[in-house]
Amino acid sequence: QRLYAAFKECGRVTTDSRAISGGEMFFGLKGENFDGNEYALKALEAGAHYAVVDEDSAAAASGDSRVIVVHDTHEALQTLARHHRENTFVDGKRLTVIGLTGTNGKTTTKELITRVLSVKYNVTSTQGNLNNDIGVPLSVLGINSKTQIAVIEMGANHPDDIEKLVKVCEPDYGLITNVGKAHLLGFGSFEGVKRAKGKMYDYISEHGGSIFLNADDENLVAMAAERKGLKVIEYGIGYWNAVVLPSDAGHPFVRMAIPDSVTSSVAEPVEATGNPSVPEPVE
Repeated sequence: QRLYAAFKECGRVTTDSRAISGGEMFFGLKGENFDGNEYALKALEAGAHYAVVDEDSAAAASGDSRVIVVHDTHEALQTLARHHRENTFVDGKRLTVIGLTGTNGKTTTKELITRVLSVKYNVTSTQGNLNNDIGVPLSVLGINSKTQIAVIEMGANHPDDIEKLVKVCEPDYGLITNVGKAHLLGFGSFEGVKRAKGKMYDYISEHGGSIFLNADDENLVAMAAERKGLKVIEYGIGYWNAVVLPSDAGHPFVRMAIPDSVTSSVAEPVEATGNPSVPEPVE
C-alpha cells in the first residue's frame, strides 16, 4: 500500500536514472550486467521523489526516508502495475485494455489501433516496442486519470512470457497479429510458438473477454476454435470480401474497398446510402 500511495503521489515511473526530470519514482532493477540499485541515491539527488530498491542493496541501508525497500524490485514493478490496472476506472467502470501480441507486426498494429481510437478517446499505449517484462508494466503505469482506453503490446522470447504479461495488464480484448516460424529459438517448435502466443486467447477466454480474430489466418482460426466459448470478433480482407486498391500519386496511402454490409455492421447506425453490393473505398 505504501508503494502504491507513493506512486500516486509521483504519477511517473522510470528505471533509468539518466531520465530523471523531477518527481519520478525510480526502480532499481537488476540484470545480468547491471544493477540499478547502485544508482538509486543518485536518482534521488537528481530529483526523483522515491527510489525502490532491493532489500540486500547498499541503498536499502542508507536510512533515506525516500528509499522504499522491497524483496525484489522487478517483482514489485509488476505487482504495482497490476494493482494500478485493477484500480483504474473510467466513469465508474474498469478501464478497457486491449492487449496484442504476435510474431510480426505488433508495433505497427498497436500504432494503427491507437491512431484510430484516438479520434474519439484518450488512449494510453505502449511507447515504441517496450513490450517485455519491464516495458509492459511501465506501459501500464503510464495510464493516468485522463486515459479512457489502453493499448498494450506484449512480446515473447520464452514459452511463459505472454502468460505472465497478460496477468500484469489484464486485457479485456485480445489480438494476435499472426504466428510464424521466424523466431523459433526459445519456443522449441512452431507448435511451441502457438502455445505461447495462445496464452493470450486462454486469458481472454477465462476472463470473459473478446478477441479480434483474423478470419483469413488458418492458424489463428484453429487456435481460437480450440478454446470453447471464446468470444470472437472476426475480420479479414477475404472474410469481408474487401479489395485492396492500387496506390498512385493521388492516393499514396493504403486503401481498401469494403462492402457496405460490413461497414454498417461494425459502425454506429447511419442512414444507408448507395448500392450495398458495391464496395466503398476506405483510406
